[in-house]
Amino acid sequence: MRSAGILMPISSLPSPCGVGTLGADARAFVDFLAAGGQSYWQILPICPTSYGDSPYQSFSSYAGNPYFIDLDALAEWGFLKPEEYRDVNWGDDPQRVDYGRLYENRFPVLRLACSRLGRGDLFELRGVLPNAHWLDDYALFMALKDKFGGAPWYQWPEELRRREPAALKAAKRELKEDVKFWTTVQLLFFNQWWNLKEYANQKGVSIIGDLPIYVALDSADVWANPGQFQMDGNLMPTEVSGCPPDGFAAEGQLWGNPLFDWERMKGDGYRWWLRRVAFQLEIYDVLRIDHFRGFDAYYAIPYGDDTAKNGRWRPGPGMEFFRAVNEKLGKQNIIAEDLGFLTDSVRELLRETGYPGMKVLELAFDSRDPAPGYLPHCYPANCVAYAGTHDNDTIQGWLASAAPGDAAFAKAYLRLNRREGYHWGMMRSAWASPADLAVMQAQDLLGLGSEARMNTPSTLGGNWQWRALPGSFPPRLARRLRREMEVYQRLPGQNL
Repeated sequence: MRSAGILMPISSLPSPCGVGTLGADARAFVDFLAAGGQSYWQILPICPTSYGDSPYQSFSSYAGNPYFIDLDALAEWGFLKPEEYRDVNWGDDPQRVDYGRLYENRFPVLRLACSRLGRGDLFELRGVLPNAHWLDDYALFMALKDKFGGAPWYQWPEELRRREPAALKAAKRELKEDVKFWTTVQLLFFNQWWNLKEYANQKGVSIIGDLPIYVALDSADVWANPGQFQMDGNLMPTEVSGCPPDGFAAEGQLWGNPLFDWERMKGDGYRWWLRRVAFQLEIYDVLRIDHFRGFDAYYAIPYGDDTAKNGRWRPGPGMEFFRAVNEKLGKQNIIAEDLGFLTDSVRELLRETGYPGMKVLELAFDSRDPAPGYLPHCYPANCVAYAGTHDNDTIQGWLASAAPGDAAFAKAYLRLNRREGYHWGMMRSAWASPADLAVMQAQDLLGLGSEARMNTPSTLGGNWQWRALPGSFPPRLARRLRREMEVYQRLPGQNL
């Protein structure tokens, strides 16, 4: 069934308290999607942000981001008074997330709300997380981070770094109230998450979630399960993740995540990974697996290097891992992010899984690192077409900054013109393509430039901040979007 969706991060919604939330503005965006004939809302990871404010570097791959909790809902439930959060300075620019202000001001407000929850409230909220095997470790991890001034776990006292039972027991007793707070925050988050997801599903909108392949070194995932990673005797990585040099990054990309010990994981049937995937499939309707090529072969960089130049490729688990997923979890709705340095073996792995891969229009015209097969006439039906993703510039930004020859080729091939709008022309080409699913960035739907770019890989500062202004998604835009869906036969239930 041909269909379409919009990529819009939760953080980018125009909610009033400095960052997008799971509240009224999220439901309004669902209404816009439904009115515009969209079947999918794709989001970025919803986990707590840490290093560089990136949702791909999180304190937990399970936990929800406390910033996304809707404070108005907490006030409706009687846990906050409006003046306790509406008078707070959440940032000076409504088009940018001020993560520093959020970090300073959000948690005192959440602690106030959590202090007002009674036993009955907590008992009722417990039901929102039936699969919460990760929650105790996460809550203690965050309580300990607070105790040690935010220091990463590998700088904590040795007995806590190594999770000695007596030390953990003492910490739980000492930090009982903090552990309760971090637990309650997650219960509040997932209560609001399930309400939003139910609302979206009732409107005919499915949510595409995003699973980063790697987890952050400073995370509850690694602290609680160091044996699943390539670590030395001091519990530090031997090699870390990244990508080799290419036309976009002369020194490669140094992500710095610890790498998985795939041999050990194979020995227990990939139990750690299967629990992780199962949880994500529980909270999303469709799951996009980031850096799919890392399951075929992954790039390993010596720990301590300051560039990715000295890395080397190592074999990943391959199809054996995905057979385990199918055997334990059944056939699932999964999208493979198969971008980057592709080889015949990666293509064969994608074919064998049967997952749809991704085709990005901007990459088809970029002479710095030409990507064969990304022109729309080459697309198979079993793929997801994008004009660009969160790691690309917006359409308008790309056309303004691309090499003149690249921009000219794109305009000629796609028949772009100013009267229609370059962004509408490029999106139209993706919608017209054979791809079963076409997903556009919200920024491109709005015709925004590079100022609205979500992320520039291998850079720090200025990323993950873009926000839509109130009123950005009016009914007239939904009507125009729906007309395009009708023309290209992507409306829900529309027959070819």
